[in-house]
Amino acid sequence: MLLKSTLLHLRFPFSFFLMPVYFFALAISPNLNGDRLLWSFIIIHIFLYPASNGFNSYFDKDEGSIGGLKNPPPVNKGLYYSSIFLDILAIVLGIFKINLLFGVMLFIYGLVSKAYSHPIIRLKKYPVGGWLMVGLFQGAFTLLMCYVGINNYGWENLWNVRVLIPATLSSVILLGTYPMTQIYQHDEDARRGDKTLSLMLGVRGTFIFVLVVFTFVTVGYVGYFYKFHSLWYAEIFLAALAPVVFFFLSWLYQVWKNPAKANFTNTMWLNFLSAFCLNGFFIWFFLETSHILQL
Repeated sequence: MLLKSTLLHLRFPFSFFLMPVYFFALAISPNLNGDRLLWSFIIIHIFLYPASNGFNSYFDKDEGSIGGLKNPPPVNKGLYYSSIFLDILAIVLGIFKINLLFGVMLFIYGLVSKAYSHPIIRLKKYPVGGWLMVGLFQGAFTLLMCYVGINNYGWENLWNVRVLIPATLSSVILLGTYPMTQIYQHDEDARRGDKTLSLMLGVRGTFIFVLVVFTFVTVGYVGYFYKFHSLWYAEIFLAALAPVVFFFLSWLYQVWKNPAKANFTNTMWLNFLSAFCLNGFFIWFFLETSHILQL
């Protein structure tokens, strides 16, 4: 029987924050199938992501707030075994329900996520290396993995500009926003010797960095929608992001006067608002481009 602490550390609801990458992959997918949609979604969001959360929590042993969990309970060995079980389950189901490539990509994602917190490698303690690996694998690699799972494709179907540009944009937006998820953990990261990018930039520096990169990637998204779809999609994308921008700038103003406002609660509100707006936009984008509602 799973302990309550194990279920909490697996952080199943946290998958909501990572869903925009899946829905972006879905929106550009030409080979749709109901069973693959269901299985690829479950495998990634119910098995793979929680396995990664649990494994990292086990080795981090955080005492302060972590993503999606304000007061994390002490970890136990059951959390470690549960995370490994979910990882294996994801890979096996990925191979048998989709294809071998999807299973291999799930395996690679799991290895990289483990390297982030495992003490032997612990990418988390390298400010630039850890940041780049998270951006690459939670962004571009994950979008390609979702694309393979949704469409039952092989490697040869990934080398397409209509896929590679969305993958690149997914990485850049994560590279821009990820330091913000570390901003309330500076004290604990410093005590552990994990010099994250946000810790290196400082509180105000993190906000400025995120603002610059987010502006750059927004231009990239607008250019993508205009080039491959229409200006209408770019305009709706900007409208969808408006609440996120308003919240971020309001929070920036508060933090500039009082750095203590860079706390867990505000970070989670920004994460939730971003995920809610992006999930909503990409689901709408999928429904529009697939014309599925007209069938």
